[in-house]
Amino acid sequence: MCRVLEVSASGFYRWRGRKPSQSSLKHEKLEQQVLDSFACYKARYGAPRLVKELNALGVKCCQNTVATILKARGIRARNGKAFRYSPRTEAMTNVADNLLRRRFEAKKPNQRWTTDITYIWLKDRWLYLATVMDLYSRAIVGWSLDTSMTERLITQALKMALARRQPKPGLIVHSDRGVQYRSTAYQDALMNAGCVPSMSRQGNCWDNAAMEAFFSRLKVELIYAENYDSIERAKSGIFEYIEIFYNRVRRHSAIGYVSPAEFERKCA
Repeated sequence: MCRVLEVSASGFYRWRGRKPSQSSLKHEKLEQQVLDSFACYKARYGAPRLVKELNALGVKCCQNTVATILKARGIRARNGKAFRYSPRTEAMTNVADNLLRRRFEAKKPNQRWTTDITYIWLKDRWLYLATVMDLYSRAIVGWSLDTSMTERLITQALKMALARRQPKPGLIVHSDRGVQYRSTAYQDALMNAGCVPSMSRQGNCWDNAAMEAFFSRLKVELIYAENYDSIERAKSGIFEYIEIFYNRVRRHSAIGYVSPAEFERKCA
C-alpha cells in the first residue's frame, strides 16, 4: 500500500504510532463539553445558547464551531414550526385600549406585564395553562394550570403574580380579547390591585408576541418532548420548567442571554 501511494514505510509507521496533537485533543475536549451541555439542557439549547453557556464556564468557543460539532453528530435543538393564527370574531364588551403597542420592554420591574392562555394536550383531554410575564426581565411571575379554561384560571395566575411582586398602582397588564380577560371578575381583580388593563387589537396575535414566544418554547422544549399522559406528571414538569429552568437557568436572547433571575439580580 505504501508503494502504491508513494509513501515511505517508515513514515507510515511513525504516523500510525504518533500521539494525538494538542489541537486534536483540544477539539475532542470541546466536543465532549458541547455534547454534555446539550444533554444537560435536554436538547433545548442550540448553538447560540450553548456558546453563551460554555463561555460562562470559561470554555472558549465560537458559534460556528459549536454548530459544526452538532451537525457532525447529527443532533439539533428542539424547534417548532412557524405560528399561524386564525382570527376570530369576539364581542366588544369590556375591551381595553392597546396601551402596550408592542413595546415589549420595560425600564424597571412591574411596569408592564403580559398574560395569556395556552392549550396542552394530554392522553385524552386538554389542560389549560395561564401565565403572567414581567416584560422587564421576561420572568414568569404568575401561572395557573387547570382542566377548564375559565376566568378562575386567569385570576389565579394574576393573584400569584400580585402576591409575589407586590406592584405599585399603574402597572399595565396586557392580554388578548378573550372572553376570560373581558370577564367582570378578572377586570375587578385588576382594578382592585391598581392595575391598568391593555388588550391586543382584534385578531392580532402579534400584539402579544412576547407571550406567544414563551408558549412556543415551552411546547417545543417540554410538552412535545415529554408527551405527558397524566395531569400529575404534566403539572410536575411544567412547575420544573417554569420555576427552576426558565426563570432561573434558561438564557433569554431578549435580555442578553442571561436568565430572568440573573438579569434582575444584576440590574437590582
